Order: sequence, then C-alpha cells, then structure tokens
Amino acid sequence: MSTTTDQPRTSAPGPEPERRSGELGFVELLRWTWRQLTSMRTALILLLLLALASVPGSFIPQKGVDALKTSTWQGQHPKLTPIYERLGLFEVYDSPWFAAIYLLLGLSVIGCVVPRLRIYWKAMRAAPVRAPRYLTRMPDHATYTTDASPEEVLERAERVLRERRFRVADRSPGGPGADAVAAEKGKLREAGNLVFHFSILVVMVGFAIGSLFGYKGGVIVPVDGGGFSNNLTQYDDFDPGTFFDPAGMEPFSFQIQDFTVDWVESGRNQGMSRGFVSEITYKESPDSPQKDYHLRVNEPLSIGGTDVFLIGHGYSPVVTIRDGTGKVVATGPTVFLPQGQDLFSFGVIKAPYANPDQIGLEGVFYPTYVKIDGDPINVMGDDRNPTLSMQVYRGDLGLDDGSPQSVYILDKDRATQVMRPDDPERPLRIDLQPGQRVRLPNGLGSVSFDGVEEWNRVQISRTPGMWLTLSGVVAALIGLMGSLFIRPRRAWVRARRGEQGILVEVAVLDRSGGADVTPELDAVVAALQGRDDGPDDPRRARDE
Repeated sequence: MSTTTDQPRTSAPGPEPERRSGELGFVELLRWTWRQLTSMRTALILLLLLALASVPGSFIPQKGVDALKTSTWQGQHPKLTPIYERLGLFEVYDSPWFAAIYLLLGLSVIGCVVPRLRIYWKAMRAAPVRAPRYLTRMPDHATYTTDASPEEVLERAERVLRERRFRVADRSPGGPGADAVAAEKGKLREAGNLVFHFSILVVMVGFAIGSLFGYKGGVIVPVDGGGFSNNLTQYDDFDPGTFFDPAGMEPFSFQIQDFTVDWVESGRNQGMSRGFVSEITYKESPDSPQKDYHLRVNEPLSIGGTDVFLIGHGYSPVVTIRDGTGKVVATGPTVFLPQGQDLFSFGVIKAPYANPDQIGLEGVFYPTYVKIDGDPINVMGDDRNPTLSMQVYRGDLGLDDGSPQSVYILDKDRATQVMRPDDPERPLRIDLQPGQRVRLPNGLGSVSFDGVEEWNRVQISRTPGMWLTLSGVVAALIGLMGSLFIRPRRAWVRARRGEQGILVEVAVLDRSGGADVTPELDAVVAALQGRDDGPDDPRRARDE
C-alpha cells in the first residue's frame, strides 16, 4: 500500500515584467515633472502665459479697480456678462486660473535659481582655467619675441591683466602651469542672470503681499461739500485682501472744497476734459491739523501707507418726484453713470413709496444738449445746457421683498411702462431742463428737475508690498543689463625660450560667443610690449 501526500505546488519565479518604452514609475514621474517645471523653457512659457493672462484685465473693467465702470460695462453687454463672470474675467487677478499660473511660475523660478546659485558659488571660488598647451590654436591669439626673461614677462602679464580687471590665477613657480598666466573676468554676467530671476520672485512676493494684506475701494463723493472718512461703511465698493485687518486702516478723512475742469474748446477732442483737479482739505486723524491738497489724476494723496486717487467725475441731476397725492416721495441728487468722455450719462431714479403706484424713471442726461436735424445730441461734457430725458415706469419695482438691487438698474419685470396719453402706442418720454416740472398722466404725480450737482470718483488703496515690488523691478533691470552687457572672457599669456629669444604667446577667449575680442587682445599685447597703441610687430601671427 502506498500513500501519497499533496505537496504544495511551486513554480519557478518568472522574469519580471518588462516596462514599456517611456513608462515611468511614480517617483520617476514626479522627478520628470519637477525637471520639466523647473526648466528655463517652462519658466519662459509660464511668464508668457502670465503676461497673456493679464491682458483681459487691461481692457475688461475689473471689479477691484473700478466697480462703477464694471457695472456700466455689464449693463451694456448683457449677453457677454454671464460668460465673462464664469471665466472670472471681471476679477482676473483673483481668479483661480491666474493664481495657478502665478504659483507655477514661482515654483519654476525657484527651481531654476536655487541649483544655479550653488553652481555659481562653486564657479566663483574656482581658480581660472589653466592655459591650454597650444595657445596658437586659439581663434584669437598673438605671438612676439622679446629680450626679457620669461619670469619678467609673466610678472608683467599678471600686472597688466589685473589692471584690465581680470582675475589672475595664483602661479606656483615650478608647479603645473607655471610657464603661463591664466586670468578671467566677466563672471558677474551669470550674477546678473541670477539677480534677474531672483528679482522676478521678489516682484511676485511683493504682489502677493499687496493682494493678501492690502485693500482697494472706491467711493463717489459729491463736489459741493462732500466728504469721506476712511471706514468700511463709507465705501461704495470694497475689495479687501485675504488677510486684511480693518484695524490697520488709517483714520483719515477729507472733504472736497472745489472742483475745476479744463475743457477742450476746439479740435477733434472738443467737449472732452483736458484735466481736472479737486481742492480738498484733509486730516490724517481726527486730532491732527487740517491740511490742503490739490488732488489730480495720477497725483495721489498719500497718507501713511494709503493712497487716494482721483479717477473720474460726473453729474448727479437733482430730481423731485411727487406722487398722486402731491407728497414728495423722492428728492435729491442721483448719480448718473458717464457713458463716455463727453459725460453723456445714464441713470435710474426710483420712488418706491409713491401712491397709487411705485414710480421708476430710466433715462439719460445731456450736459450740453442740442438738437440737430431733430436728433438730440450731447456736444460737450461741461453742463452748459443740461437736459434730462427719461422714460416712466409704474408698478412693482422689485423693492418690496428686501432683495438687494443695484441703484443703477431698474427692475422692469413686474412694472409697466407709461405710454403717451395722446398716443397709447408710444412710450412717454419726459424731457426736462433745470427748473422745469412735468405732470405724469393717470394721476401718478409729477417730476421736476431742480438742478445739477457734480461728483468725484475716488479710489483708495493700500498696497503693503509696493516698495518690495518696486525694488524687485529695479533689481531685475540691473540684473538684465548685467547679463546683456558683461562679457565673460579668459586670457592666457605664456613665455618660453625659442630659437630667436623668448617667445610670448597671448590668447583671449570670449565665452559668451560672437563677441570680437580683437581690441582686448591688441590692448593686452600692447601693454605687455610697453606700447600705448596697437601692436605692429611683423612676427605677430593671428588666425583669422
């Protein structure tokens, strides 16, 4: 009888699966990604992408720069506005895609600069390269004979090269390379490159500090005695940084005392403003003395770390609305938004407490109104013939449910447009000049145009990293100039005994490529021979 036992089946280990060509492991993939990210080519591409990404911010109004202008643009382009909002084009510099490019560029530049710093440090500490065995094979060389001893020639060569700002290698008598002098200069060229790249990081850090800890806001201030105090409740729009602290806001205040505009009276730009200035009084704090300042465009008032810019102006028609009972339900100046440099403006006036129906006015303001061939035209930004032209709406203006609503937009979804009594097919339009009053049909009330007031658009910003950014820009320019104009060069001088005396060989090499080193070579040879002008030795040979 025989028994059998089951033995565990064993199999010979097979060959490890071969990786396909180009297949990378996880660590290898990370290493490859880092190499690609930190390459100079990627850094240049990201820098180009950052520049291209900034372009929309230069021609599309930005909420953080001028919310008023952005609202106007959005009102004029209702179809493009939802698309632009999804793409973040109204807040380009706060959009995720812009931040991604920004961070990748920062990582790329760091990856470029740090390894090169180590290499540059070693190169700076290294001695100049010893002279090649055959200097006459160098592209730019010269030879001559002299009666001086080799040691005298080499000592003179060391002195001459140092005077020409070369760094000369120590020469040990009897050691390797003792028969020649080796020197080099222009290593600051690489330093210029490093300074330029490092400056890009400084600029990026400066921008980041300003965006994270600073703020920017805008406010419309009436010209006639209008004032402003620097606290959050006074701003019409406010864009703070992520780590903004309201406690750091300077407690200044200012008041507009006078406002003048220099209008262009003739030429292609007739009717536009050549410049404008606000005479303001301000206090840096509630207890500080009052000061005067001429606030002009591009000449901001700086208080501490905050700048106050004058960026625009416009008009506020003063309109009074009375309802059907004769009660004043809306009165005072209303800001109209300029649609161009001639200050032709658009605006909305709402009377939510009117009876029997709420009243809404929507229309335009002509600072200098004329009628040409029956068409109303605005010919100048100065209010020499102010005229208000508006359409009338009645009903629910969408204000009863407490939902926030722009003061520059009239909700007409549930309102009814008032038509002309003599022609029910045509909408009613009321045209008023200062002092005029018109009665609305159907017992709605009346509208009177009482006058015109001016306003200033002021932008207030605090950018903590501005000086760091400016320093980075200056350093980048210096580094760029160094990398462009500094020429790294090497020079060698060898002296040895020949059949006709002491033969001196001189060679100069330009390491940047393409530069003409002939003047440098001629000057070194002339100094070695004790001449001020160029050499004229017939025995001199040079490979052309």
